Amino acid sequence: MHQTFNLKEKTKLFFHILFPILATQIGLNLINFVDTMMSGRAGANDLAGVAIGSSLWVPVYTGLSGILVAMTPIIAQYVGARQKNKVPYSVMQGIYISVVVAIVVAIIGGFVLDPILGFMNLESEVREIAKEYLIGLSFGIVPLFVYSVLRSFIDALGHTRVTMIITLSSLPINVLFNYLLIFGKFGFPELGGAGAGYATAITYWLIVFLAVWIILSRPPFTEYRVLRKLYSVSFSSWGEILKLGLPIGFAIFFETSIFSAVTLLMSEFNTTTIAAHQVAINFASLLYMIPLSISMGLTIVVGFEVGAKRFKDAKQYSILGICIAVIMALVCSMIILLFQEPIAKMYSTNAAVIGLTTQFLLYALFFQLSDAIAAPIQGALRGYKDVNTTFVMTLISYWVIGLPVGYVLAKFTTLGAFGYWIGLIVGLAAGAVTLSGRLVIVQKRAAHVKFSEE
Repeated sequence: MHQTFNLKEKTKLFFHILFPILATQIGLNLINFVDTMMSGRAGANDLAGVAIGSSLWVPVYTGLSGILVAMTPIIAQYVGARQKNKVPYSVMQGIYISVVVAIVVAIIGGFVLDPILGFMNLESEVREIAKEYLIGLSFGIVPLFVYSVLRSFIDALGHTRVTMIITLSSLPINVLFNYLLIFGKFGFPELGGAGAGYATAITYWLIVFLAVWIILSRPPFTEYRVLRKLYSVSFSSWGEILKLGLPIGFAIFFETSIFSAVTLLMSEFNTTTIAAHQVAINFASLLYMIPLSISMGLTIVVGFEVGAKRFKDAKQYSILGICIAVIMALVCSMIILLFQEPIAKMYSTNAAVIGLTTQFLLYALFFQLSDAIAAPIQGALRGYKDVNTTFVMTLISYWVIGLPVGYVLAKFTTLGAFGYWIGLIVGLAAGAVTLSGRLVIVQKRAAHVKFSEE
């Protein structure tokens, strides 16, 4: 990371940080994408089971790892303020938190998984595949959460290309073990969709081992002496991280869990509808990696500038990121519009699933613009360490506005399953509008503080 002095330099630096983040996020999302796609080749029940399991896991993972995302602005501001000595201690406390969180998730999951799946009106085979998929995946929870902390450290230094290399190098391993365990090749057991969970867990272990090796052996990470010393647990440091991380985690959870809630509510429909819905959501989630990556990039650059008290530069980065996200959203909308059927055929060979998926994908068009505004703004606000109001806005937009609207349309109109998607669109739009207002307020407050200091 370094200071920039004009829009051209800012754009160059931002894209230098953004592209590797995007590749990394797409790579991580491709793990679920590949799980779903390859399971679909094993059968409609395997596709539905893995889709249900994934829809339950993703909001839990993204919400809880969102707590650990707090490490990015914390470290970025330390670097911007030239307080390098505080970084290794903070990273180690983050790792301690990640291990505790992972263990708690595994324990709670053991108690609530059966009741949740039992509540859903699923065919018995689909329910069993979803359960086995999640059990297999649970073996990789600890390394995945630890990696979230290590990735925050690497990215906060501006070396996002490193995490890109780590993630992309793991994808062939995931595909290989999916092939071996889903279809039972070369003497491995044929586990169907459940095998995708075990393959993903193996991939998560590979990711964290690669990250640890790079941090311990490659500059500039070696200069920070991270992982060189086991510091004692500091609950005061945990408090600092959690004070920032919990609102971030809950905001992300409320945003992602709304999609899982819709999947749960849609369990009243048949397996074909569930499968088509989840295919469309899965592809929309893949496209969401673009505004999400821009959001993460903004957290880094805005946090760096705020740490150095260059609030004008932080505002310029915010505007730049939002503009890029809107342009990319228009491009993604065109891709969906032009290639609906080929996209659906990547997931399934079932004609009914393909036909219904193409209809759901049309609604996904409207996700793009709202995400292009809301996600980057959230990233910028995290750079300012402004997270509490964002959390409240997210809760209201998605759960007080979006979900009830979807429920009413699905239950009391002829829209059926599509009503839930309209509700999602309404919730995302409400979030985009309210978050925009919050960013303006925060930036005006920061400018006032700067003026007062001068």
